[in-house]
Amino acid sequence: MDIEQTIHQMARAAKQAAGAVGRCETRIKNRALTTIADLLEQQSERIFQENRRDLQRAEESGLSPAMLDRLTIHAKTIDSMAGGLREVAADADPVGTMGATWVRPNGLRVARMRIPLGVIGIIYESRPNVTIDAAGLCLKSGNAVILRGGSEALHSNRVLAGIIGQALESVGLPSEAAQVVPTVDRSAINALLAQEELVDLIIPRGGEGLIRFVVEHSRIPVLKHYKGVCHVFVDQTADMQMATEICYNAKVHRPGVCNAMETLLVHEAAARDFLPAMARRYQHAGVQLRGCPRSCAIVDGMTPATEADWPAEFLDLILAVKVVADMEAAMEHIARYGSNHTEAIVTSDISRANRFVREVDASVVLVNASTRFNDGGQLGLGAEMGISTSKLHAFGPMGLEELTTRKFVVTGDGQIRE
Repeated sequence: MDIEQTIHQMARAAKQAAGAVGRCETRIKNRALTTIADLLEQQSERIFQENRRDLQRAEESGLSPAMLDRLTIHAKTIDSMAGGLREVAADADPVGTMGATWVRPNGLRVARMRIPLGVIGIIYESRPNVTIDAAGLCLKSGNAVILRGGSEALHSNRVLAGIIGQALESVGLPSEAAQVVPTVDRSAINALLAQEELVDLIIPRGGEGLIRFVVEHSRIPVLKHYKGVCHVFVDQTADMQMATEICYNAKVHRPGVCNAMETLLVHEAAARDFLPAMARRYQHAGVQLRGCPRSCAIVDGMTPATEADWPAEFLDLILAVKVVADMEAAMEHIARYGSNHTEAIVTSDISRANRFVREVDASVVLVNASTRFNDGGQLGLGAEMGISTSKLHAFGPMGLEELTTRKFVVTGDGQIRE
């Protein structure tokens, strides 16, 4: 059987399995999730063995140390995966919940019910833990899932898929509800992206290149997150100590993640008071600063920024810095260079904060808080699939509710339309 036939059969089986998972009672789904967690712990040595096969091949192929680290499954990784599944099991089930109900003049009662999306295809790179995290979220939200992980993690993903299938069958659900594509051939991605009659949504997780490839080739709706070019604007009314702590955390806490600040914007009225001390703190942390001419005039030794720095997602201890004339200039810069991911303002002026919140286009807008809070767990959503910078159908962190949609439920007592 060739790759296209294999993927088509997988998609057809997933579509059939989606019906069973979508109808499944919450307690059965929760039992499946906790069973997966138990099996991960019980079969950890087998997982480590398969992961070592991936690591050996990755080292021989010259994979970078950072990528090797992401590929490695430790005992803590097992604990994290198992703990995450138990947390998802404890979360409220969105499937079947009813929203507001209203009554029409003719007596019809109208409401909306949350239902699963159906079959979700997830294309991701390197980290094997995504296999477990994504499967857990999809199953709890009543969806079937087809997982296409990175070629470097094939053996790890296969053993994890086997454990998921074993758990599903143990509670009476079809193992086809969570499948891993069994080949490293890139043509499998194209084949998956062509299954528009069987797959309802594609979620790519990885670098900008992967996501753009998926968007360009998919016949299926795609939830996008190209990159996180996040800004913090320090307003002229900002509390300087608060601004220092927020800006330090937003850049230094974890510089390699999508909700880290990449550009600092400072109101010209606050720049001379704020930037010198802020720059010293950044420099002590090893942050390389790339500034506009006005920033460089205030901070000695700052590297002049180029045009390429403003839209850059550095994912490193590098920060672009710009002094702006006012809040309008800050918002114009964000509109031009931002990625609709995360934007923050530090200010003591409520009216300016409200205007920033209304006018800035981003999945999360923060007032007097670090950009690092754009995260499902931090916002109280529980586990998340990722952060969507699309607006259809989810915008921001994608938790269980974002993996469902809504249908109308209309109840009458014999009404007919005239």
